[in-house]
Amino acid sequence: MGSGKRGLIATAVTVVCAVTVLAAPGTAFASPDPTSSPSASPTGGSGKDLEAVREKLDELYHDAAVATDSYNAAEEKAEKQSAAIVDLAKKIVKGQKKLDELKDRAGAAAAAQYRNGGLPDEAQLLLSDDPQEFLDGAGRVLQGQRATKGLIAEMTRTQEDLKQYAADASDQWQKLEANRKAKDAARKKIKKQIAAAEKLESQLEKEEKERLAKLEQEAALKAQTAWLDSGILDEISGKASEQGKKAVEFATKQIGKPYEWGAEGPDTYDCSGLTSQAWLNAGHGIPRTSQEQWKQLKHVDIKDMRPGDLIIYFDDASHVGMYIGDGAIVHAPRPGRTVTITGAGSMPILGVVRPDA
Repeated sequence: MGSGKRGLIATAVTVVCAVTVLAAPGTAFASPDPTSSPSASPTGGSGKDLEAVREKLDELYHDAAVATDSYNAAEEKAEKQSAAIVDLAKKIVKGQKKLDELKDRAGAAAAAQYRNGGLPDEAQLLLSDDPQEFLDGAGRVLQGQRATKGLIAEMTRTQEDLKQYAADASDQWQKLEANRKAKDAARKKIKKQIAAAEKLESQLEKEEKERLAKLEQEAALKAQTAWLDSGILDEISGKASEQGKKAVEFATKQIGKPYEWGAEGPDTYDCSGLTSQAWLNAGHGIPRTSQEQWKQLKHVDIKDMRPGDLIIYFDDASHVGMYIGDGAIVHAPRPGRTVTITGAGSMPILGVVRPDA
């Protein structure tokens, strides 16, 4: 894994996980004594069944994470649409005021033309006592007529603008309503998945909960060890940018704060809430959700990643953590957990993105 300071955090992460698993009372994989587990237990005292519970919990919390991303995306879009509606409303008010002023000017011009109108220009020229004065006046009338045509054209454009603003506002309202429904649907799914997970966990006895926690740690340790054994850490040598350092500093200061879906701090975070706020604090705004971070930010090879880069997890980009160096990430894991440091390879990696590319 390398030598000197470079491998310290990676070694520490691995060792801490191993010690946590091995130092716990009992064995993480041994089946409990049948007499110590009531028949009402959902696992029936079987280590294999407890592993099935762990997998089911992973599935429930993963589905909750996907729904959380949908909720966050709908909320972000709704905020932009609300801002767009406010902007359009201001344009409509301004346009209506302009239209009223143009109507007043058009009315005055029409009245003036009516007063000066009547006979054709040829007849007025023949009957005029001062032909030159008439011609001078006729020139001014012609200019006035041109100005009136311009005024009418401007009124027409303003009316068309107002019509378009109203149509745009209506479209934004429809999108806002659609995103409101999307948020409600995602919120219901999140609560349903979390409630199901909490119910499943609540049915476990104290000893089973402890052993389940060890199984979770062992699964993460196994994945991290396999990732490190691939030699990947020897290839990673990137140094953090100045903004990257600030993002890492912010993210690591949040360690210990609870996970809460849809949260962006300052007291609670979800996974992408933590990463987006860390980079915003570093002076570089990024998309709110892990899926949009994966779509919009520059992709970099794992061997080229540096502290501050974001590691996107799972095939559906439903989780994100921030790489802090030496094979570790800081992330907000899931409901019931707090912001913490863990192995970068402890979950299936989809890829790496760089906010300040």
